[in-house]
Amino acid sequence: MGRAFQNRKESMAKTANMKTKIYSKYGKEIYMVAKSGGVDPDGNLALRSLMDRAKKDQVPAHVIKNALDKAQGGAGEDYSPARYEGFGPGGCMVIVDCLTDNPNRTIMEVKNCFTKTNSKLGAPGSAAHMFDHLAIFVFDGDDEDTILEALMMADVDVTDVEVEDGKVTVTAPYTEFGAVKTALEQAFDGIDFDAQEISWEPQTMAPVAGDDVAVFEKFMNMLNDCEDVQDVYHNAELEQ
Repeated sequence: MGRAFQNRKESMAKTANMKTKIYSKYGKEIYMVAKSGGVDPDGNLALRSLMDRAKKDQVPAHVIKNALDKAQGGAGEDYSPARYEGFGPGGCMVIVDCLTDNPNRTIMEVKNCFTKTNSKLGAPGSAAHMFDHLAIFVFDGDDEDTILEALMMADVDVTDVEVEDGKVTVTAPYTEFGAVKTALEQAFDGIDFDAQEISWEPQTMAPVAGDDVAVFEKFMNMLNDCEDVQDVYHNAELEQ
């Protein structure tokens, strides 16, 4: 699972848009999470985790503050989540998560990405059934037994603990995100997460080779250029 997660993250890093896109993504998410759960990160665990991720991705403090101020003032757009699923170049499966204030615009932009890369937009559930919806934490460490014991003592439901090359990957049902984060922070003082997020992780990888590699990269770039796209998950394994 850890390797599949890293593969997906590395692929996204290669096709990530400019910093302004990243700032916009976090601004929307922080605004929505703060608006629904409150602007105090001590009382809103989802907001605290999101702010930690934003800081790790070097999102400027003023971007975070502006999103919190907007949420506290009750002003701003009303974004709603939208999820699209389908089949990308080489037959890989793709999940596209969006936040939108104009669903008609969003579906047209996402559909255009599929159409122009000979991909196919599917019905809801057409790809998600081949992914696991998980909470994922990655951090430095090499003692699998100690980490597993700490999580078991906290009575947390964990899917897997994997240690590879000095990195620990803990996976759990997405509903256990808050419980796992709290248990790890209480058990290991000063723990620094390389990743802490809820993700769609592929059950199997799909090889993408030959001419499909360039088309896949174009597909990812087009999706990342869409204003409303927040995250893209896929099971493509590129063969160079």
